[in-house]
Amino acid sequence: QVQLVESGGGLVQTGDSLRLSCAASGSFWRINLMGWYRQAPGKQRELVANFTSGGSTNYADSVKGRFTISRDNAKNTVYLQMNRVKPEDTAVYYCKARVLVTPILPEGDYWGQGTQVTVSS
Repeated sequence: QVQLVESGGGLVQTGDSLRLSCAASGSFWRINLMGWYRQAPGKQRELVANFTSGGSTNYADSVKGRFTISRDNAKNTVYLQMNRVKPEDTAVYYCKARVLVTPILPEGDYWGQGTQVTVSS
């Protein structure tokens, strides 16, 4: 079983910075990719940023130049540094990991419970 626990959300003002953390725990063979998604009220969940299995990063166009994803492999933790936040960044932010639990079973996707980020204007 794999658990993802996010932290770091909250209420901030436009232009502020915020850092989200997501730690993976449990019993698994390897994390193949890890990243952040968000879902605003009335909208579909969308990719914010992630690491691919090859180690490269992807960012949504709306956050490029403002958000930075990083990771600590030893801690199985991924971070999202959010700078110059805007009201449109308001959403529930979810951590997602694609995990190989054993070398035999296919990889599976796991989600955290989400953390609310609210940006006031």
